[in-house]
Amino acid sequence: MKILLVHNRYQIHGGEEVVFEQERQLLERSGHQVLTYCRSNFEAEDYGGLRRLALIKNIAWSSDTKDQLRCLLREHQPDVVHVHNTFMMMSPSVFAACREARVPVVQTLHNYRLFCPAANFVRDGKICEECSDHSLLRGIRYGCYRKSRPATATVALMMSVQRRRRAYPDQFIALTEFSRQKFIRAGIPAEKLCVKPNFVYPDPGERSGDGAHAVFAGRLSDEKGLDTLLDAWKQLPDGIPLSIVGDGPLLEQLRNRATGMGLSGITFHGRLPREKTLEIIKLARFLVAPSQCYENFPMGIAEAFSCGVPVICSRLGGMREIVENKRTGLHFTAGDAVDLARKVLWSWSNPEQMLEMGKAARREYEAKYTAEKNYPLLMTIYQRAVAAETAVAQADAEVGFSLSRG
Repeated sequence: MKILLVHNRYQIHGGEEVVFEQERQLLERSGHQVLTYCRSNFEAEDYGGLRRLALIKNIAWSSDTKDQLRCLLREHQPDVVHVHNTFMMMSPSVFAACREARVPVVQTLHNYRLFCPAANFVRDGKICEECSDHSLLRGIRYGCYRKSRPATATVALMMSVQRRRRAYPDQFIALTEFSRQKFIRAGIPAEKLCVKPNFVYPDPGERSGDGAHAVFAGRLSDEKGLDTLLDAWKQLPDGIPLSIVGDGPLLEQLRNRATGMGLSGITFHGRLPREKTLEIIKLARFLVAPSQCYENFPMGIAEAFSCGVPVICSRLGGMREIVENKRTGLHFTAGDAVDLARKVLWSWSNPEQMLEMGKAARREYEAKYTAEKNYPLLMTIYQRAVAAETAVAQADAEVGFSLSRG
């Protein structure tokens, strides 16, 4: 099969980039011909002054992207296109180009940007679904994207244009059943939504020992619950070291806050190569995922499971589905530093129980989150997209034949 992968890269490397690259390698190892079409949000830095107006138009509907993709489709004629992200330099024009070329297209829904300008259903540190329940005007009023009403209005314009033009794929991939149900509730037909989780490759192998520290691994941004993490650590007795791995807009602020709170046992590693991050996870007693948003499928949790490391996570969204309380980790109430501190202290004080949870997490990885388990799921979704496009083409042909006979 010839597959075109499409991805708009973010300025800060994150889980979507990891998933995009892992799936590319998986398809190539499986003998498929893989093509890629990528753009980067660093391109936006070239837009200054009056060109900013052009950028707004580009975010809503990029004619350049559509033309470039149209040429690629005509030249290479892929069997299927798999889209990961189109925000912000590509725009939903990607789907129009595929539809006009009659090429089946699949999209992985890594976040909730189809229905939320901020993409995470969070406002002021709490869950908010007003744009989905009411209208996009709510998000503009609150300035949910980058805390800016003009920036939020630009994203809302993109979403409105996509809806008006019905620029959507043939099949969507949700990463958990929780997110699938959210998308169905928001209006995506159930038959167009399949669940396929993320996976970890290569297998890093199970840890040895019971772990010498706790670890957080991920993007350092508001919705990740890092203030709750620091507040919890302030309540803990000295001697529970915490490694924070990742980069993001809050890095310096969190470093300064930890210093001001006297939290000497916290180490900020910044962004590390994936191999080094996995080494730190393998040395941990548990990973903490304190997000205050509906995480779809954090790669940090999957990577912890692959290393045989249990996870303490917020009782929210897909995390609650992935991490089974008291079997592969523990749940705590999102935003509740006291509850988190209580779970961390118990986990640190009971290494034997955490070791057993880690073994259960490793079994979960082997059963669900390996490349070998993921590949047939991906192929089934591609086949569904091809079948959907074939059915549309046949229906159009039958209408054309009927009109010619009339």
